Amino acid sequence: MARSVYVTGIDRGDGRQVVELGVMELLTRQVDRVGVFRPLVHGGPDRLFELLRARYRLTQDPASVYGTDYVTASDLQAEQGTDALVSRLVERYHAVARDYEAVLVLGTDFADTQLPDELALNARLANEFGAAVIPVVGGKGLPAEQVRAETRNAFRAYEGLGCDVLAMITNRVAPEDRGVISERLAARLPVPCYVLPDDASLAAPTVAQITQALGAKVVLGDGSGLARDALDFVFGGATLPNFLHALTPGCLVVTPGDRADLVVGALAAHSAGTPPIAGVLLTLNEQPGEEVLTLASRLAPGTPVISVPGNSFPTAAELFALEGKLNAATPRKAETALGLFERHVDTADLVKRLSVARSGRVTPMMFEHELLEQARADRRRVVLPEGLEERVLRAADVLVRRDVCDLTLLGDPELIRRKAADLSIDLGDSRLVDPAASELRQRFAERYAELRAHKGVTVELAYDVVADVNYFGTLMVQEGLADGMVSGSVHSTAATIRPAFEIIKTKPGGTSPGDARGGASIVSSVFFMCLADRVLVYGDCAVNPDPDAEQLADIAVQSAATAARFGVEPRIAMLSYSTGSSGSGADVDKVREATKLVRAARPELMIEGPIQYDAAVEPSVAATKLPGSEVAGRATVLIFPDLNTGNNTYKAVQRSAGAVAVGPVLQGLRKPVNDLSRGALVSDIVNTVAITAIQAQAAPTA
Repeated sequence: MARSVYVTGIDRGDGRQVVELGVMELLTRQVDRVGVFRPLVHGGPDRLFELLRARYRLTQDPASVYGTDYVTASDLQAEQGTDALVSRLVERYHAVARDYEAVLVLGTDFADTQLPDELALNARLANEFGAAVIPVVGGKGLPAEQVRAETRNAFRAYEGLGCDVLAMITNRVAPEDRGVISERLAARLPVPCYVLPDDASLAAPTVAQITQALGAKVVLGDGSGLARDALDFVFGGATLPNFLHALTPGCLVVTPGDRADLVVGALAAHSAGTPPIAGVLLTLNEQPGEEVLTLASRLAPGTPVISVPGNSFPTAAELFALEGKLNAATPRKAETALGLFERHVDTADLVKRLSVARSGRVTPMMFEHELLEQARADRRRVVLPEGLEERVLRAADVLVRRDVCDLTLLGDPELIRRKAADLSIDLGDSRLVDPAASELRQRFAERYAELRAHKGVTVELAYDVVADVNYFGTLMVQEGLADGMVSGSVHSTAATIRPAFEIIKTKPGGTSPGDARGGASIVSSVFFMCLADRVLVYGDCAVNPDPDAEQLADIAVQSAATAARFGVEPRIAMLSYSTGSSGSGADVDKVREATKLVRAARPELMIEGPIQYDAAVEPSVAATKLPGSEVAGRATVLIFPDLNTGNNTYKAVQRSAGAVAVGPVLQGLRKPVNDLSRGALVSDIVNTVAITAIQAQAAPTA
C-alpha cells in the first residue's frame, strides 16, 4: 500500500506550492516511484504538476493525476450527495496508489470552487485515502497573534475531523514575526509546526509572466532576461537624475515609449550594476528610434524591453494584480522555494514522520538529493576559481538558493556582478575576490615560495604565479580560507590539479594500502556512476595511466573509503580480463597482486579479484564463475587496471546505458580539490561542489 501525504489548507493565498514542492523533494529522496494525485482541478494546464513532472522526471500519465473537475464535482455533490463524490475520487486515487510507492496528494485550492465546507471535504478525502495530512496556513499581511490563532484553529479542525496531522506549516509570515510565532506554536501544538517567512522573489512575477499577462511585445531581450523576477515597479516620469535615484534592485521600469532618456539611463544603470534592473516596460505603444534601441542592446545585452499599447495607469493596475507562480518555466523560483523550505523545516524529522520506507533502489535523482542534503547538514566553504564562466554562475545561483554551502568566486568583482546581473543571478553573500588585486596576494606568494623553495621558486616569481585563479584558489584551501575548490569548466585537468599536487599534496602516511592514518601514496579519482537502480563507484578513470600493483591497491582502498563516505557500501571488484585463477600474464598478475595487498592490509574490506566486469555486477554470471563469493555479482566499487580501460568504460556506460556520471572526484589529497569536465553541465557543477563540501567535512582543519 502506497504511503500518501495530503497537503491542504484552510483558504486561498497560502503559497502552499512551496510546501508541495518541498514534500515532493523529500519523497523522491526516499523512494524511486512517487505518484501525484489532485482530487479536484480547474480547467486549463496544471502549473504545479507540470513543474513536478519536469523537475522529477515523472512518467505518470497526466490523465491519471486528476480526480475530476470542480464543475463536475459540484454538480455530482448537488445531485447525489457528498458520498457519491467521495466514492468517485477514492476510486481514482487508488488507481494511482496501486502503481506507486508513495503518493503526494494536492488538496483543493479554495478558489471559486462552489463547494460547501471545503475543509471538511479535504479532511474526509485524506481519511479515505489513508493519507497523513500537512495543513498549510497563510500568514501574509496578518499580525502575529492572528497567525498563531489561525494555525491552532486549523490543527483543531483537521484533528477533530479524524485526520492524522503529520505537521503544521505556517507560510508567508512577516520575517520579523517568524521567530516568535514559531516559539509560541511549538509550546501550544502537539505536532511540529514549521514557520516559513514571506519571500518577495517567490511572489514576484517574471518578466516573461508579465509579458504574457499583458500581451506585451518583446522589443529587446533574450530568454535569460525574460526569466528575471520583477521585484518592484518604478514608474518613469521625472527628469533623468531624479529617476535614477528611484531605481531599486530588480525593478521593472515602466515608462512611456517616447522617453528615450529614461530607457537609456535605466539600461546604463543596469550595465554599471547600480542597480541591476529586471527590464523596461514601454507604454503608449511607443518605441524609441532604431539608433536608441541599438544603443540599448549594446548597453545591456539580453535585458528585456517590452511594449504595451495602453498608458501607464491601467498598466500599473494590471501589474500590481500579478503574482509570480511556480511552474515548469520558472526553475529558479523552484530552487528558491526548495531553499526556503529546507532552511525552515526540519526535513530529517519530517522524513521520519512521513514513515516512508526507503527504497532498496538508489536512483540518480535520489543520489543527487542526498548529496545536497549531506552538504547542507555541515556547511562548508568552497572556492570557484572560474567566477566569470556562465555555467559556474548558474551553478552558484542554485547553490545559494538551496543554501548548500558558502561560496567564493574568483575574478574581477565588478565583472562578476555585471555578468550575474545580466543573467539575473543573485549571488547572495558569496565572496568575490580578484586574485590580482587581493590583499592576500603577497601572503600567498610568500607561502608558495616557501613550499616550492626546493624548486628554486622566489617570492618575486611566486607573486606572478599566485595571480592565476587556480593557484590562488588552491592556496585559499591550503591556508584555511576555504574548505575545498572546484575548477575545470574552462581549464584543463592539469591546470586544475597541478597546484593541488604542489601545494596541498597527498594525505600523510600513505606508504601502503594498510596505513592506519588513512594516508595515500598517490592521488586518484572515482566516478559515481548513477544507473537506473543503483550507484556504482568506478576508479581510477581520470588520473593514473598505468598504476603498479601497490598503487592499484591504494586506489582500491581510497575508492572504498570514498564510496562509504557517500553512502555506498563498498564491495570491491578488482577488474581484469580473467576471473579467479583462469588467466595469467603480467596484466592479470598485477591485479592479483594488488588484491592480495589489500586483503593483507585491510582484511575487513570485501574484495574480489581478478574478476571480469560481468562476473562483478551480474549475479547469474557470478554464480557460474565465482560461486560463494561475497562480492561477485554484487560489486559496488569497480577498480580498473589502467586509465585506458577505466576511461573508455565509464564513457561507454554513460552513453550506452544512460548513466549519470558524477565526477571525477579526486581522492588522496589532504584537502579536497575537484576537477570538472570542460563540457560540464550546470547540474554537474552543483553536484561536484556538493561532493567537495562533503569531502571537506571529513578533511583535517589544519
